[in-house]
Amino acid sequence: MSLIISTQKLFDLILDNHKNIRIVDTRSFNEYIKGHIPGAINIELMQYHWNDTSKQGINSFNRHMRHLFSNIGITGKTFLIFYDNISGPSAARGVWLSLYFSHKKVAMLNGGFNSWKKENKPIETKTESYSYFKIDNPIDETILADFRTILDSIRYKKKNQIIDSRSSKEYSGEQIRALRGGHIPCAINIEWKENIFIDKFKSLDDIKKLYSRFSKTQDLITYCQGGYRAANTFVVLKELGFDKVKMYLGSWNEWGNSYRLPIE
Repeated sequence: MSLIISTQKLFDLILDNHKNIRIVDTRSFNEYIKGHIPGAINIELMQYHWNDTSKQGINSFNRHMRHLFSNIGITGKTFLIFYDNISGPSAARGVWLSLYFSHKKVAMLNGGFNSWKKENKPIETKTESYSYFKIDNPIDETILADFRTILDSIRYKKKNQIIDSRSSKEYSGEQIRALRGGHIPCAINIEWKENIFIDKFKSLDDIKKLYSRFSKTQDLITYCQGGYRAANTFVVLKELGFDKVKMYLGSWNEWGNSYRLPIE
């Protein structure tokens, strides 16, 4: 199942009154109340950064996110669709979270709300309520990397590859957004914006060229500042057929603020 859905396909599902879709607007509430896709609830995912990937930190993250996801109100039959203004990091983070909680019926809207508006598709302003349904799905730990995973990847760099989804200035240390600037040793910089043209994802053929240096036998780990831009790269790699992909949840918020961890 593709992790990316077109505006037309989502529109068709809404027209058909499809009962098993749940649409999540990941933008700010101020943007949401000015207009959103009909039936969408609002969860501003950009508020939920996490910079502690110790065992205790991950356990806390799991409890917190399980409660958040339960408020979305999904069952095993629900087709969960996230969007933000473009094919951006917040919607991608929603897709990653859904897969993390082993809910695979998920996609993000290609082009986001910008494309929806440009195509003159219907918009509503009323606030949609949450519908609580407790999520007790098992966690898929194979798609999450913690700082220990990164340290192992540095040690075994022939097998693993780290992808830095930040800007070139953040990667080089010219722009510093933590106690330290720079990047994780051995990481290759491919900014997430390279995945996008205007509002939408580029064609798979074009994206494939961006990541052609990587082998599908490698373990790939994406990171950025807070695990959002890295989620966008994660989604793209999954679409390209890379099975062994993880996202470093703590990203530079954790790594760049710890003097115990090596940088370049």
